[in-house]
Amino acid sequence: MRQILFMDTTLRDGEQSAGVNLNPQEKLQIARQLERLGVNVMEAGFAAASEGDFQSVRDIARIVQNASVMSLARAKESDIRTAYEALKDAVAPRLHVFIATSDIHMKHKLRMTREEVLDTVRSTVALSKSLFPVVQFSAEDATRTDYAFLAQVVEEAIRCGADVINIPDTVGYTNPQEYYQLFQYLKNHVPSYDKAIFSCHCHDDLGMAVANSLAAIESGIGQVEGTINGIGERAGNAALEEIAVALHIRKDHYQADTSIHLKEIKATSALVSRLTGMVVPKNKAVVGANAFAHESGIHQDGVLKEASTYEIISPELVGEEANKLVLGKHSGRHAFMDRMQELGYQLSEEERDRAFRSFKQLADRKKEVTEEDLHALILGEAAAHDQPYEVKHLQVHFVSNSTQSATVMLEDQDGKVLEDAATGAGSIEAIYNAIQRILDLDCELIDYRIQSITQGQDALAHVHTELQQGGKRVSGFGVAQDVLEASARAYVHAAGKLKRLLTVAR
Repeated sequence: MRQILFMDTTLRDGEQSAGVNLNPQEKLQIARQLERLGVNVMEAGFAAASEGDFQSVRDIARIVQNASVMSLARAKESDIRTAYEALKDAVAPRLHVFIATSDIHMKHKLRMTREEVLDTVRSTVALSKSLFPVVQFSAEDATRTDYAFLAQVVEEAIRCGADVINIPDTVGYTNPQEYYQLFQYLKNHVPSYDKAIFSCHCHDDLGMAVANSLAAIESGIGQVEGTINGIGERAGNAALEEIAVALHIRKDHYQADTSIHLKEIKATSALVSRLTGMVVPKNKAVVGANAFAHESGIHQDGVLKEASTYEIISPELVGEEANKLVLGKHSGRHAFMDRMQELGYQLSEEERDRAFRSFKQLADRKKEVTEEDLHALILGEAAAHDQPYEVKHLQVHFVSNSTQSATVMLEDQDGKVLEDAATGAGSIEAIYNAIQRILDLDCELIDYRIQSITQGQDALAHVHTELQQGGKRVSGFGVAQDVLEASARAYVHAAGKLKRLLTVAR
């Protein structure tokens, strides 16, 4: 069977989702998990976009050993050279250079003629190939581009050294039949077609991103692009986990294989959801909470007799397995660290000590510590360690049908204690008003969401917040057994990010 390469762009296109703002530590966590998932290429970011993006791309390039790390770049010499500096230490660096080719983009965005676009393709792809062992070229808005001109652009890109040609459905405009026919057209009208790997990149504006990607695979392409959970700009991208499972379950039809470790899908989905704050819908294919739930009596009867009657995907296939190793307050450091290693975490000695202390504190309050709890614990520790402020003390005075008050004590990275009190219509509002006073912020709470990580009265609470001030929008999360404590941690996490951004802007 032919091998389909998977290019993940969660850290670039996925992070462009409205309200998502990952810090460097969070990006590294996702990159490590993507490596465990088995993606062939990960687009670590857009190195020329900002100093923060540059550092993240560079850091990821230095730690990832089993996947090619790539940066996006506009068809500009400065972007290409910046990407080279960020990626030069990577084991397998590659560049993703793009320019728009549709008439509507060339006229209104680029203000360039077709010949000017062709000249730019020739010069920038040649420069890219002189710096990188592998170059991917994308014709932005390809599905709305004149087919003959697109074939001309692709031919020039391949002649100048492009190894991978991406034909993106940038605005989610096409349908499976049209997309299939477009690749067939290019196969017949690009003389150098066989000298490059062709790739698809589909957006989900009309709900057809996964279907379009599978149609492209049927047409013969060698690489598929997308994000975990299908996150991304507007309606998002093709969900890579859905494509991977579809190719596996319907191997009889697609006759294609992948390097994806399907058992890592659930863990990857959960990590991306928690760090981005983008909740996975319960009815989402493959990773939704209801993906393996059956309520209909007829369905339940069939599944009990033979699972394949109503389940074409087994829960175990994607890593949806019961937690067989129960950790509790009597568990020692060795059992805890073994479990962390099984879950894929590579912790430094300092991180191990912090995580184990947090585990013992949690185990004293919970009867059983589940796998979901452990993931949340590690993520919460990483978030707390990376932020400039820590919640040290929280006191809330609650009176029914009255104004609430809260006293909050924070400690900064220098050990300085900051404390203030405030009132609010509710306990959460009082806590947040106190934190704003302490940090001298005048921000707006755009989003507040809370969910339990596991079931039961002793479940951990996971709170997601989004703050906005001065055109800056950030997200934060907090994990704790107490809802108010988790809410305070989430707000401080976001507020710390916002404080940094506002300080840099000044």
